[in-house]
This record gives sequence, C-alpha cells and structure tokens, in this order.
Amino acid sequence: MRLNALASLSRLSRRSLLGLAAALTLPVMAQAQTTPIKFQLDWRFEGPSAFFLLPAAKGYFKAEKLDVTIDAGNGSGNAVNRVASGAYDMGFADLAALMEFQANNPTAPNKPVAVMMVYNNTPAAVFALKKSGIKTPADLSGKKLGAPVFDAGRRAFPIFQKANNVGKVEWVSMDPTLRETMLAKGDLDAITGFYFTSLLNLEARGVKASDVTVMPFPQFGVKLYGNAIIVGEEFLKKHPEEVKAFLRAFTKGAKDVIADPKGAIASVKARDGIINAELEERRLKLAIESSVATPDAKAEGFGDLSKPRLALMASQVADAFQTKSRINPDAIWNGNYLPSAAERAIFKK
Repeated sequence: MRLNALASLSRLSRRSLLGLAAALTLPVMAQAQTTPIKFQLDWRFEGPSAFFLLPAAKGYFKAEKLDVTIDAGNGSGNAVNRVASGAYDMGFADLAALMEFQANNPTAPNKPVAVMMVYNNTPAAVFALKKSGIKTPADLSGKKLGAPVFDAGRRAFPIFQKANNVGKVEWVSMDPTLRETMLAKGDLDAITGFYFTSLLNLEARGVKASDVTVMPFPQFGVKLYGNAIIVGEEFLKKHPEEVKAFLRAFTKGAKDVIADPKGAIASVKARDGIINAELEERRLKLAIESSVATPDAKAEGFGDLSKPRLALMASQVADAFQTKSRINPDAIWNGNYLPSAAERAIFKK
C-alpha cells in the first residue's frame, strides 16, 4: 500500500512539474511568435499621429502578433535616415525626402522603400497675410520667404515656382518654432509649411484664418505625394508577412480615425498628456481633408498611387532637389504588401 501511494505521489509530482513547465513555456512561446517593430514618426505627437497611435491603443497591431513601438520624430529626412541606419524598422516620411535619400545614396546597403501612401497629396502650402497684398503665386516674386531649411514646402518650392511662373525670391531660415511668429510680426512676406500645421500655429499667434492667404501646392499645379509608410530593405526581406500584417492593422485603424477624429485624439492624449485635445482634433481633421481623404486618394485607392504621377514626381524632385543621380520611381515604391482593395475601401461614398 505504501509503495503504491509513493508511486501515485511520484506520478502526481511528475504531472505537476510537467504542467508547471508547460505553463511557464506558453508565455515564452507566445512572446517568440510576436515580432517587435520599431516605428519612427516624422514629427512629434500631434493630431495626425493618431493614424498610428490609435491602432496601437486598440490592439490592432497586437492582434497581428506585432509588438510595435512608436516614437516621435523631428522631420522626414531624419525618419528616412533612421530607417536606413537600421535604428528603426519602419517609419513615416515625406516621399520626396525618400527620393532624395535614394538618389544621393545609391549604394546604401539598407535603402528604405515606400509601401503605403498615407498623404496622397502633399500638405505643403504657402502662407501670407492678406494685408501684405499677396493674393496669388505671382505676387511672391521678389518677396522674402521663410521656412526651416528642411521644410518640405521649401525644398519643393522650385516645383511650385516653375508651375506658377514665380520670379526669384529671398529665403530666410529659422527654427520651426519661430516660422509663424516671424510672419505674424511682419518679418517675412510669406512662409511655407504644412497646411494643418502653419494655419493653426498662426491662429495660436493671434492671426485669424480669414486674414491669411493660403496657397496649397496641390491646388496650384503641384501634384506631389506627401507622407508614406516606409520600410528598411533588410527588414522587408526578412519579414514580408509582418509588413503586410502591419499595413492591415494600420488600415483598420485609419478607417476608425477617419470615422471618428474626436475619439481618435484620445490615443494621442494618452501618449502626450500636455496636448490641447481640441486643437489637435482640428489639426487631424485638416490633415484628413487636405491630404488623406482627397479626390486623388479616392480615385487611386487609399494607400495606393498612380505610377505615371509617381514618375513625374521623381523627375520634378530630382530637378528641384538637384540630386546626385536621377530618381528611379520603381526603386522608391513597392505596392505588393498593401491590403486588398476591399480592405482599403475606407472612405465614405
């Protein structure tokens, strides 16, 4: 009897140990099945970053077995460089900045590639105070314009200039935080900046929107693409399915953001508690209206682009940015990882 009891106890102990081992192994296995992705934004946590922060907050990335870390940025050029260096796996950057990097670094070992278009139309615009008398692009000839040296609108201004027969202008450089202040004070005749950034920044400095002349690039013959999701070459080769999964989760989140911008701002507030939620909701709505849910985006399909339009942009950017080599549009873009057209049908009809 005693031997039988000891045998039973031994079997029970083995079962317990096996059960304990299995319980300890499960989390490790689950963790092993999750792919970490470091994602670099183009700018700080503001309204438009809800497109990435909301799917993270709602668990859409986790549902795809992705452990996504999203960091604020300080410009598209830096986002491209950080992905190229391998410090980040994926990022969000202006397509022109990506084109410039590839054309100036043709032998770089980890050149990023765009896999999903988000800002189908560039948010770049020219801003002037109406009291200056500037009403049209032609009025900019001979005027003093200001913007940080890395500003997307300033870099692409030669394209705007050529499309609208604008004469020579004088450029003044400054820190991004001073751009709208200098315009409001009259130190500049006009500035370039993102539509949803500079307009609200001018309002914050006491300038009414009704007192501002705004010339969005897309409305004045400059059909450049804006920001896209980019991926490092090496990460794309090693994790193609994970990139597809990321884009699926992002698309699901983008649909939620467009349907409820006010609710989406909660995800931004959670990351940066000092933001003005009402202001960032307005910024997000302006971004959606001007760059995301545009007629061009609806015609080409959310996330996708037009090859002829991309080729034209590549030629324009090479000329305007004076790149070391011509830009190959086929090396810039890879749409093979996009979700299906049905999944990307996120705009209201």
